[in-house]
Amino acid sequence: MTAPRTGDPGASADADPHRWWGLVVIALAQLMVILDSTIVNIALPSAQSELGMSDSNRQWVITAYTLAFGGLLLLGGRIADLIGRRRTFAIGLVGFAAASALGGAATGPGMLFGARALQGAFAAVLAPSALSLLATTFTDPRERGKAFGIFGALAGSGSALGFIVGGLLTEYLDWRWCLYVNTPIAIVALTGAFFVLRDRPARTGARLDVPGVLLGCSGLAALVYGFSEAESRGWADLFVLGLLAAGVALLAAFVWWQARAPMPLLPLHIVKDRDRAGCFLTMMLAIMGMFGLFLFLTYYFQVVLGYSPARSGLAFVPLTAATVIGSTQIAGRLLQHVPPRALMAPGMLLGACGMAVLTRLTVDSTYVGDILPGLLLAGLGMGLTYMPVFATVTAGVARQDSGVTSATLNTSQQVGGSIGTALLNTVANTSTAAYLTAHLTDSAGTAEVAREAVVHGYTVALWCASGLMLLAGVVTTLLVTARAPKHAAPAKAAVAESVG
Repeated sequence: MTAPRTGDPGASADADPHRWWGLVVIALAQLMVILDSTIVNIALPSAQSELGMSDSNRQWVITAYTLAFGGLLLLGGRIADLIGRRRTFAIGLVGFAAASALGGAATGPGMLFGARALQGAFAAVLAPSALSLLATTFTDPRERGKAFGIFGALAGSGSALGFIVGGLLTEYLDWRWCLYVNTPIAIVALTGAFFVLRDRPARTGARLDVPGVLLGCSGLAALVYGFSEAESRGWADLFVLGLLAAGVALLAAFVWWQARAPMPLLPLHIVKDRDRAGCFLTMMLAIMGMFGLFLFLTYYFQVVLGYSPARSGLAFVPLTAATVIGSTQIAGRLLQHVPPRALMAPGMLLGACGMAVLTRLTVDSTYVGDILPGLLLAGLGMGLTYMPVFATVTAGVARQDSGVTSATLNTSQQVGGSIGTALLNTVANTSTAAYLTAHLTDSAGTAEVAREAVVHGYTVALWCASGLMLLAGVVTTLLVTARAPKHAAPAKAAVAESVG
């Protein structure tokens, strides 16, 4: 990646001369945040053994992060709009690095859970700042397509990269390095931020919508917590139902208040826009399916096929490569020429086909013949989807709303991941139990039947993931009507400038 020459006709006269180096800094920070949604998954058995976690409590290593991240994103986005995106970007980096170091040095489960929650809280400040900085740095349609192609590739491949890095670090160093690794990344990104990132002055005279913060963050936290607890307690549990009902009620009150607040946390015009609403829903459904894929394949590789942590992580490399190619080489090149849904709808169809291919898994499946084709299709489909979603959501947004718009997109990802993990895991466990009841007639062959039951549960859940991808394609087709940015960007940019 090289910066355009001074006379580059694609760069406007007032374009930031350091914008491409700024993209490197933003990409590093975003990659760090996304990696941490999955990097500790493969390390979890080692951490559980060393710190003495119980089976019922080990989920909090994952849940503490997603709960804080998903619940505080809207607040983080609005803070970025109020005090400045570069400032909150730096605060998020420093806090994330410190929390990561704390988690790596954990001496007990409680300390690790607390550190993961702190990571999630600072990620909620960092992530919307990163995306909004990208949106306000690249305004030329051609350059914007390239920048969001790279950013979309990171979003699509970061979770899979987390498995790869987590597996290698756990096997060859120690599980603690899955957390320590964030510190040097954050230091490099922080140093670069001070030299190459620029931001317009923060809004003056603006106030934080405190009732909106309490209602919105509490509602999202209750939903994320409820879906997380459903995995272990069951969907019919009164505590789970109470959390979900409270979450819905709080979010309904949040919407009611946002329509009346003088300075709302989430201006409703952002989600009332048809294209953005379609992108938010598409992203949530796509992530629901992909998080299910990550979960089941991780256990399939290690438990059924007997892969080591490092080999399990490396098995996701083709998925990562396909996502990067789909986002940068296909979507990044075509977005300025075709409408976003011309990429997103086929992308979701490819993703659904990839999931359907993986439903053929058995206890004796081979990687090259049975798993690799599904990974390539799913990765390519997600690459085609991520990049136009990011570009469409942030196009034409007033500068003072760019942070909260980015936060809303990140929220749809985190909530989708939590819902998908809980929902598909419940489907898999229920299907496994039903298979055991139907096929386990005596003690003979118990181990083999148990393995077959586990794989059967995974395949049923993967069918559901395929259905979610198809539904995302339908949502995209019906709701996202934006034209190609090459034609639509000038008009939207003019509106954004007049509002901002």
